[in-house]
Amino acid sequence: MTEDITNLLSSISAISGIATVLLGSLLAYVLLKRDSSSASSIISPTTTTSSSEKVPLDPNKYPGGEITVYYGTQTGTAESFARVLEREGPQYGFFVHVIDLEDVTVEDVASRNKNEKDGIARAILISATYGEGEAPDNAIQFANELCEKANTQILFQQIKHPEEPLEPTCLQNVHYSIFGLGNKQYDHYNSMAKFLDHAMERCGAQRLAETGLGDDDDDLESDFENWKDQVLWPALKKQYLQQEFVGAASMIPENEWPECPYAIEYHPSTITTTTTPVTFFREDQIHSHSRHYFTAIDCPVRVKRELRTDQDPGSTVHVEIDLSAQPLFKYQTADNLGVLPINDPVIVEQVAQSLSLDLDQVFSLQAAPNHEWHGAPFPMPLSVRECLMRYCDLTGAPRRSDLKLLASYATDPIDQKVLLRMASKEGRNEYREKILEEYVGMAGLLQKCPSIQMPLEHFLGICPLLQTRFFTISSSSSVHPNTVHLTVAVTEHERKDGTLFQGVCSNHLASRQPSVDTVRVFVRASTFRLPKDTSRPILMIGPGTGIAPMRALLQEREYQRHVQKKTVGQNILYFGCKTSSQDYIYRDEMEAWVQNGVLDHLRVAFSRETEGKKVYVQHLLVNHSEETWHLLEQEGAYVYVCGAVKMGQDVAEALNKIVSSHGNLSHDEAKAYLSQMSAEGRFVQELWA
Repeated sequence: MTEDITNLLSSISAISGIATVLLGSLLAYVLLKRDSSSASSIISPTTTTSSSEKVPLDPNKYPGGEITVYYGTQTGTAESFARVLEREGPQYGFFVHVIDLEDVTVEDVASRNKNEKDGIARAILISATYGEGEAPDNAIQFANELCEKANTQILFQQIKHPEEPLEPTCLQNVHYSIFGLGNKQYDHYNSMAKFLDHAMERCGAQRLAETGLGDDDDDLESDFENWKDQVLWPALKKQYLQQEFVGAASMIPENEWPECPYAIEYHPSTITTTTTPVTFFREDQIHSHSRHYFTAIDCPVRVKRELRTDQDPGSTVHVEIDLSAQPLFKYQTADNLGVLPINDPVIVEQVAQSLSLDLDQVFSLQAAPNHEWHGAPFPMPLSVRECLMRYCDLTGAPRRSDLKLLASYATDPIDQKVLLRMASKEGRNEYREKILEEYVGMAGLLQKCPSIQMPLEHFLGICPLLQTRFFTISSSSSVHPNTVHLTVAVTEHERKDGTLFQGVCSNHLASRQPSVDTVRVFVRASTFRLPKDTSRPILMIGPGTGIAPMRALLQEREYQRHVQKKTVGQNILYFGCKTSSQDYIYRDEMEAWVQNGVLDHLRVAFSRETEGKKVYVQHLLVNHSEETWHLLEQEGAYVYVCGAVKMGQDVAEALNKIVSSHGNLSHDEAKAYLSQMSAEGRFVQELWA
């Protein structure tokens, strides 16, 4: 196999840049599936520094010793907070390692970087909560193992019987602190952080500092800052430092740049991405949060059409992506599709101009001296143009901690002062007004503060990676096995100065030309699954683009009834939009399902149809409360909800009232009834804030 790959590498050296990247993605996918022993002969030139190498510590520089920060992340925010602790560690006297929870076991937490004097491992765990109280993708395996070790569950508060005491052994030599990233709009606020705290303690670990809980519905970054400054660092200093320590940060010259985690290698001008094949990386050589960059597949767009009428100033597009050339690309009805967007070429040119970058220059990254290598952040070598276009978040708002770093690169004292002011706790309101509310991203900030100048590797050390966007697939895999359908609300906001902010992914999809352009995609499993017993009724609640999975489920139910000749239970759909003449998307399809008997009841709530009377899906649900209760209690109906978190909360409250009223249950008993439905897979919600 290795010999075949070597021959293939030789044969593709003259292939065009696009084809090279495609073949690189395909081979990366193959390599990711192989065990590490068979791939060990393919060594990346960028692995000069490994996170597994022991870093010799200077006790004068790091009197507090080593601390390991583990992160669980869905979008990269938890990792960025971990990096803040990594940067700040030296000024408090600690050397900080940062490790992805996907790369460790529970036993690793107890054994990594133990203090030589007392044998204690110091662990800080920073984790987001995903979906309805679940672990983020990269922490699922760790959370499952910790559940087993602690004999508990993530939503341990819902355990009906008292938990049995344990002999705390596996983590008894661990001191720990925890910070959670959550959102109070969701029912299970910060459940992952609460679980980690509970389970670590049950396994014998000793808590060093009070657990911090951050709320993304308010000011997540401030919550983190307050926790680390007022809780974490004081607790660590008190526990591990015998005397006052004057940190390295206080001795850094005012105009010195921050340390950069990367070293860059520019390739000769004769080398281009057209003539140089992408380096092949083993799974352990790729940053875990970047793996989709290596494995996603480019697929052509076949159909794109507007779903709203011309009376609506907004836009929702229907997109169909062709999978016919990818026989290994399979999906199930209403799965999630991950889309890797690209930045607008105009914005890429602006950033290159701001930083005096040559877009055609080809480069590779490796770890800077004395820095740990956490894996390749994207395929390499590559051009500056491709890097900025595909892998850098140029339009998302930089965090206040990023502004502080950027201030170090501003040569104009006014630019520096403004950035530092907005980065401070006192400047939070100004940051919200000038950055968040005005949708200023990294590209816009470089234009507003033109004195910011830095080398490419420093920019890449600060600029967040461009995140994958997930869409619930709006097609049935039985009816459309060779295409994936998406329902995409196009994001646009007008700024105060009249310029237009455009959401990077929705506008990327909306700009694709059928039969001309491609999109880079991959599939992720969804929680939407039809009942195995097709005779069970289903109740679907999906206003706006929340209709996407309901459309897929209805296509599948129609297939079950008319093609597979199965007995199919009732299908009831609650849909919501502004008016019947503006954004009643897929109206023809839904009404056709009513006509052919697939859809037993179609109930539409118009929030702007009648002046002074706003009707939402939860109102219609309450109007049919007796029918709903009968379906739930007597016929074992499944309930599917998709849309905004606030809508999901209102629907859940409406269901609670229905169950309480018709089932003669208290509010808490009704809530437990719905929780049991959820545990059985009969009450499924996919909500977004």
